[in-house]
Amino acid sequence: MLREIVVNLLHNLGGRAEVDRYLREYTGAGRYAVVKVGGGLIAEDLDELASALVFLHHVGLTPVVVHGGGPQLTEELASKSIETEFVDGLRVTTTEVLSAAQRVFQRVGAELADAIDGRGVRARPLPSGVFEAAATERSELGHVGEVTGVLTDAIVRASEQGQLPVLSPVGTTADGKLLNINADTATRALALALGASKVIYLTPTGGILDPDGRVIPAVNCTEDLASMLETGVVSGGMARKLIEIDELLGKLDEHASVSITSPAKVAQELFTHRGSGTLVRRGRPIRVQRGIDGLDRDRITGLLEQSFGRVLDPAYLGTLGDASVYIGGDYAAIAIVKERGPGCYLDKLGLSERAQGMGLGASLWNRVRKDHPTLYWRSRWINPANKWYLSRADGMQRARDEKGDWAVFWYGGVDRDACVADALSLGHSFGEALETPGSGSADAGSVHEIKNTKEAAHAG
Repeated sequence: MLREIVVNLLHNLGGRAEVDRYLREYTGAGRYAVVKVGGGLIAEDLDELASALVFLHHVGLTPVVVHGGGPQLTEELASKSIETEFVDGLRVTTTEVLSAAQRVFQRVGAELADAIDGRGVRARPLPSGVFEAAATERSELGHVGEVTGVLTDAIVRASEQGQLPVLSPVGTTADGKLLNINADTATRALALALGASKVIYLTPTGGILDPDGRVIPAVNCTEDLASMLETGVVSGGMARKLIEIDELLGKLDEHASVSITSPAKVAQELFTHRGSGTLVRRGRPIRVQRGIDGLDRDRITGLLEQSFGRVLDPAYLGTLGDASVYIGGDYAAIAIVKERGPGCYLDKLGLSERAQGMGLGASLWNRVRKDHPTLYWRSRWINPANKWYLSRADGMQRARDEKGDWAVFWYGGVDRDACVADALSLGHSFGEALETPGSGSADAGSVHEIKNTKEAAHAG
């Protein structure tokens, strides 16, 4: 009954179809969501954090929490006049520091568990006994461990009993000694051991940030990560986190994903296309070729018709002999660029329903932009995606003809007047509406409507 109430509330946050889709993807028997929370959130935003974790439990994600405690440990050491040394940004864990860390982790874990209990869900603190560990080869770090195994029995039993496990990043060696473990390292090891379908990092920043401090909505590691690192879109700690996430996703099921968001925005990030944080997927490379020889014509037709919600002109595919055709995923997204008199024209951009919210549209746009330093395209004036297009264009002009009211966009050194005139001269590629319209624009000949910010990630 309580889950039904929560799901109904979610339907008010996003469309019923998109919410239900994510519920199917993330929930179900034997599926776990591993959630990493930092000590700073527990210290500064405990109420919001506990509410977010209880929400995940009620909606059926089966969350398992790994918590940190860095700020609390720093405070504890200062209060005991214990000096702290760092090597390459990592805290050296002396015997005194290890003893303080055990006290802090137990206290912090209990504090988080109490906050969860206070919201009607039974938490199960597991301060030790889950992570098997061996001492790190970097002896200068002291009593620091690397995870060698994960004992999941206590986690599974707690989850089956409706409890929410709360784990501390403490490892135990084969001879019973305790070691300090990096909380991110523990999170990754736990996700692999449980075969998690979803990994969530709850952070104050609410996502991976670009150099301007803006949240990057989505990352397709296969297509985007190398160029993001090369161009400096991410650097330092953000770059290290993305590299580690990419390695993790490479070992999980191909449908697994990682979300970095804030406690207050977790419902929007997980269950709506527009999101509110950074969605990271392993993804697939985008296929690019001239023309459509060797491609599945029926699947291209189906993808375009679903995207635009109209029947494709049977003659249209015959016009693509010299076009640059971009296929994302397993025919989940498509972009078509034609060379015309004024330059390169983005003739089609389509996403299937299953590609919505995956960040695939963003990767497709990035690849097109990389390959074409100048581009122009048109869209119906009433298309809700025009704001998104405008943010990625150098200019836009409204234009009217007998076929309707248009917005013509461009970037790069194009001849504006020639581009506008050419865009208005184009005919229609689609006919009558389908009985079940797709998720894209229903305006024949216009660029596919991109509705969500996950598809707009760091485009351009």
